[in-house]
Amino acid sequence: MVMLTAAQADDQTLDFGVPAWPGITVKTAIAEQLLNPLGYATSAHEIGLQVVYQGIESGDIDVFLGAWLPAQQEMFNPRKASGVLIDVANNVDGAQMTLAVPEYLYESGIQSFADLDEHRDQFNGQIHGFGTGSAASEILLDAIDNDTWGLGDWRLVDTSEVAMLSAARDAISREEAIVWVGWSPHWMNLELPMRYLNDPKNLFGENNGESDVLTLLRSEYADANPNVVTFFEQFTFTAEEQSWMIQAFGQEERDLTEVAVQWISNHPERIEAMLDDVTTTDGDPAWPVIKEDFNL
Repeated sequence: MVMLTAAQADDQTLDFGVPAWPGITVKTAIAEQLLNPLGYATSAHEIGLQVVYQGIESGDIDVFLGAWLPAQQEMFNPRKASGVLIDVANNVDGAQMTLAVPEYLYESGIQSFADLDEHRDQFNGQIHGFGTGSAASEILLDAIDNDTWGLGDWRLVDTSEVAMLSAARDAISREEAIVWVGWSPHWMNLELPMRYLNDPKNLFGENNGESDVLTLLRSEYADANPNVVTFFEQFTFTAEEQSWMIQAFGQEERDLTEVAVQWISNHPERIEAMLDDVTTTDGDPAWPVIKEDFNL
């Protein structure tokens, strides 16, 4: 990963915006592994979410694989309306984001946002978030400001994804009360005994935080590179597949390239489908090149 410089990105290079989220990091690495042999130069920039959207607007970022909606709609909507970006696919089927609690709390009767304030003392009046400036933080801070669900005297503890999930794991090991921002896809769904709270007021979106994870392309880049648009229209995953990626890279701390290449090697039929009607920069069919390159 390289940091984005103030200079305008090279128009010949496909520049990815990549917040420090394991799932987006792995998907970006898979895309690079597939696009590089086709003749495309790529660069992945590890930057914050707001900087990603600003980069699309300024021309420094060409693609983003993590536009969670509706959580990011305040950043997404005006730029979509202005025409600086297009969304070409929902790249994760089955995504969700909302508040989560340990399974034993859910089974004890804490099953909804409406149940939280009644048990405020158990939770020490704290909700654990994964980072200041995230879309989830903005949603929760707004809920606190407006005393939604009686959360007006609660506090958002915003640390990092690692620290938040470490706190969840520690609390679960002692069977204590904790509530945190949970989402799928993520390794937490595979490793933690957890349940998502019901939210009839849809703070995180309809159907209990049901989410789309959109692939965004800078409009000018998309117009100039229809072949890349075709590739990203077909570059999609299930929530379970991305949870595996996040577990392998984010939790097991395996090498990023190794994880990306393993997924490609284990899914030749999916890769062939992703490359349908995609060509190299010289105009040759993409699939035979990738099939040979990865020995699929």
